[in-house]
This record gives sequence, structure tokens and C-alpha cells, in this order.
Amino acid sequence: YFILKTGAQWRELPFYYGKWRSVHKRYESWCRKGIWGLVLKHFSKECDGENIMIDATIIRAHPCAAGYKKDHGEQESLGRSVGGFTTKIHALVDALGQGLNFILTPGQHHDVTQAESLIEGFSDAHILADKGYDSSDFIHKIRKQGCIPVIPSRSNAKNPRDYDKHLYKERHLVECFFNKIKHFRRVFSRFDKRASSFLGFLHYASIILWLR
Repeated sequence: YFILKTGAQWRELPFYYGKWRSVHKRYESWCRKGIWGLVLKHFSKECDGENIMIDATIIRAHPCAAGYKKDHGEQESLGRSVGGFTTKIHALVDALGQGLNFILTPGQHHDVTQAESLIEGFSDAHILADKGYDSSDFIHKIRKQGCIPVIPSRSNAKNPRDYDKHLYKERHLVECFFNKIKHFRRVFSRFDKRASSFLGFLHYASIILWLR
């Protein structure tokens, strides 16, 4: 928790938590095995699935996160832009704004590229998203799963789609979720070379929010 909250280097871990190298190795091992994701899945069993919201946010990666070879950038969800290295967090939250699932991509990837994977397995729910997710393939996927899209059409759409504008206002909860997890410094900025390690901190931060 200390590392997650403060964003400190592992070497700065207070001695009373144990040897920093041992703690780091244990954390990395759990990330590789997907244990943090399993713990989050356990807490999210009782989620409010009536409304499901998806969105994405870009995280600036510290130069120390770019220690791998250039051809490993895509593999480790790192993208290079004018502003430096970035990672995009694609998130799915429930009707109460609690995190359920995450996918990481390089920062330059479009939001809708991971939308179908995020909602996989959900049915009988309203899917709320902004205009960036206005894709005929994605809308078809939503309806095929027995869900209702609450996604406004793009401004240049020839045949604008009707949607529940009152319900769409609830989409602010996913923005609030991003604001909450960015209070954890290890999420606000990416310091981890491996995508699995950064994803572990995302899962850990979401678990803490579930426990509050």
C-alpha cells in the first residue's frame, strides 16, 4: 500500500515492511500469476450490473518505465508521442462506479479498440459510453449480448441513434472512478517497465476502493 499510495521507489520501502527486494519479488510474482485480478474479481461478484460504463484515460509513463527494447513497447503497453511515453487504461465500472475490469494499451490506441473485450460476458445491462464508442460493430456487439446501448451518435452521423439522455448522465461515475484511482501516485504516473506490474497496481487500487 505504501508504494501504491506514495509512488515511491521500491528501495524506499520502510524497513518495518520487510526487505524491499523480497516484497518486490512477491508483488511481481502475484502480478504474473494474475492474483490481484482474481482478488478484484472476488470483490466485484456483488457488483451492480444494471448499468455498465466504459471509458479510457491516458497515463504518462516516467522515463524509467521505458527500459525495454523499442520493439517491446507495444507488448508492454507503452506508446511514444510528442509528450513522451504513455499508456492508456481502458476501464469498465458498474452502476456504482466501482472498477470491474481493465485493459492496457499504448497511449495512441483508440478507445473503442478494446470496448468489445471489456463488455464480454455481460448481459441484460445498459452500456454507457461517450461518442468515441459510436461504432456500428460495437453497437451490434452490445445488442447481440442482450444489452442496451446508451451511446450518443457522432455529430456528423446521417441517422442519429436515439438513447436515454437521462440515464446517460450517470456516465460521470466512470470519470469519478478515474479521479479516485489517480489519487494513488503509482497509478497517476507509470513507473513500471512491465505492463503486468502496472496492471497489478490498478487492480490493487480498485480493491481498496471496493473495501471502503
